[in-house]
Amino acid sequence: MNFSLTEEHLMIRDAARDFAQTELLPGVIERDNTQTFPDSLVRKMGELGFLGVMVDPKYGGSGMDAISYAIIMEELSKIDASASVIVSVNNSLVCYGLEAYANEEQKQKYLTKLASGQSVGAFCLSEPEAGSDATSQRTTAIDKGDHYLINGTKNWITSGGRADVYIVIAQTDKHKGSHGINAFILEKGMPGFDIGPKEDKLGIRGSDTHTLQFNDVKVPKENRIGDDGSGFRFAMKTLSGGRIGIAAQALGIAAGAYELALKYSKERKAFGTEICNHQAIAFKLADMHTEIEAARMLVMRAAWDKDQGYNYDMSSAMAKLYASKVAMEHTVEAVQIHGGNGFVKEYHVERLMRDAKITQIYEGTSEIQKIVISRGIIKE
Repeated sequence: MNFSLTEEHLMIRDAARDFAQTELLPGVIERDNTQTFPDSLVRKMGELGFLGVMVDPKYGGSGMDAISYAIIMEELSKIDASASVIVSVNNSLVCYGLEAYANEEQKQKYLTKLASGQSVGAFCLSEPEAGSDATSQRTTAIDKGDHYLINGTKNWITSGGRADVYIVIAQTDKHKGSHGINAFILEKGMPGFDIGPKEDKLGIRGSDTHTLQFNDVKVPKENRIGDDGSGFRFAMKTLSGGRIGIAAQALGIAAGAYELALKYSKERKAFGTEICNHQAIAFKLADMHTEIEAARMLVMRAAWDKDQGYNYDMSSAMAKLYASKVAMEHTVEAVQIHGGNGFVKEYHVERLMRDAKITQIYEGTSEIQKIVISRGIIKE
């Protein structure tokens, strides 16, 4: 086993780290306060290849591997999880889904712009009464011959207000259950497609999250992805890849909080010495470092499985389950190490703590991950 990053991976890490420090860090508190993420930064991420990391260069992507993607996600998330979730959705759910399942015409029309950062994508699965349960879709797509009419509601949609392209999962025949579900490509501005107000969230506040309404939206037949009835498989496979991105995001949030806590503990003095020299703080740091490293190994294993062409359903679920737990627990510890300063915005750790919680919720709650993992264990 080789646990070392290649020279190429180290270069990718350094590029992502430099972008996070020089471009994301200066305005991150203001973006959190105002709930905005500048288009200029999205364009810069696109220019660096961050929005189409794993996409074939012939479709405008960077042609990198899943390990590179995990590295980029970790480095961006150390500074700004609102930026990294835009990267995650565009890569794991939208670009991956199109490259793996769309036809050539769809790839040329949509994927090339998404992978190069000219467009931003959104993945629309969650509904008011159907979160991670893709079989309980209330959004319908009625076959009208040369087009579908889509009606329904999608909520908690990342980049819902600023996206250009939307992949929408909808039920075409409820009597067929999971075999009656399809995935469709929609564009902003289609008649009947309405975007609700931005959600006022606890964390990742720089990322816009909206409810979407579809009222007799006419979608051309050629905008259906894959064969009729393939939408459930499409959704499940894209979510597995999405878990790698979110696990890497959780890892980055935890690592960012740890780095801030370590730095602060070496500067802050109490009882005549730096607080890192007090066993109570030193033990916290030891636990944080150990568990973050364990989370990193799980994330990299899931990314490696994907790169090798292995089934990564179980490894990605384990990575997300554990990394999100570590993110939540150790951002709380980072606030504690900072004491009263941890409770104010200028030290950043309170924002990282707020951002951490969502990693336990989206791409399936912890309970969903345990279902995936337990099913994998039973099949072995």
